[in-house]
Amino acid sequence: MYAVLICDNVPNAVVLTRSGPHAIEVVKVLRRWTGLALWDSRLLLDRLPATILEDVTRETAEAAVRELLEAGAEAEVRP
Repeated sequence: MYAVLICDNVPNAVVLTRSGPHAIEVVKVLRRWTGLALWDSRLLLDRLPATILEDVTRETAEAAVRELLEAGAEAEVRP
């Protein structure tokens, strides 16, 4: 007998792929979502693509990506 586990709430990650033309706005969003210091948030932009959030719900990941897109960055949700 086999059982298949179906999980509706798969942990997601937010990956920042490009910072875009408004780096300062993107840094502000990164600080808000990650809690990193200003300097650390700025350094993160130099190491793209970078995973900025891990093991979050789909809703949280989509909200973070939405804010990053509004700031001019490119980001995506990855399961």
